[in-house]
Amino acid sequence: MGHAGAAAAAVRYLGLRPVDPLPRPELRCVRADERAPVDQGEFRRVLGTFASGVTVITAPAAEGERGPAGFACQSFSSLSLDPPLVCFMVARTSTTWPRIARAGVFCVNILGADQAELCRAFAVRGADKFAGVPHTPAPRTGSPRLLGATAWIDCAVHAVHPGGDHLIVTGRVDALGTTDDPPAPLLFHRGDFGRLAP
Repeated sequence: MGHAGAAAAAVRYLGLRPVDPLPRPELRCVRADERAPVDQGEFRRVLGTFASGVTVITAPAAEGERGPAGFACQSFSSLSLDPPLVCFMVARTSTTWPRIARAGVFCVNILGADQAELCRAFAVRGADKFAGVPHTPAPRTGSPRLLGATAWIDCAVHAVHPGGDHLIVTGRVDALGTTDDPPAPLLFHRGDFGRLAP
């Protein structure tokens, strides 16, 4: 079937159309007459105390697409050493995810401390996110590898799982590397960017 076919099958299985995002699902863990166990604002506030790195997930243009796809993502993690797997989480309402699914491959670009503006550019909907952004093709998938990133991880879509109002995308790592002199990573904490103190 190939990686693109597997990703497209996963998208169909999960009910995503290939171009249009799904509306936000009505998800409840309690009955309509019960109080929700956690306030959403409090959930965001508390989880915001967990500092994370920041990435940009990119994919080459799939057949019929005008250009590559990409979005800013802080919900990224390593998953497995054997086989080498990583994962990222993406909102079901994302307009970029269907394009990545169609490509069947992606590159994780781990951003450096001086790339906050680049991250903001990739967080905007509808813009040409790659305008003026230097990049080269990743060696195995051809996904855009952003210059200046701390590290890059070249992947094929391995599996897609539902996770509430998000999807959990796992990728098989086919190649990876760092820059010659990697900068400190860009961090996200309590709704803002930061960097490691010297």
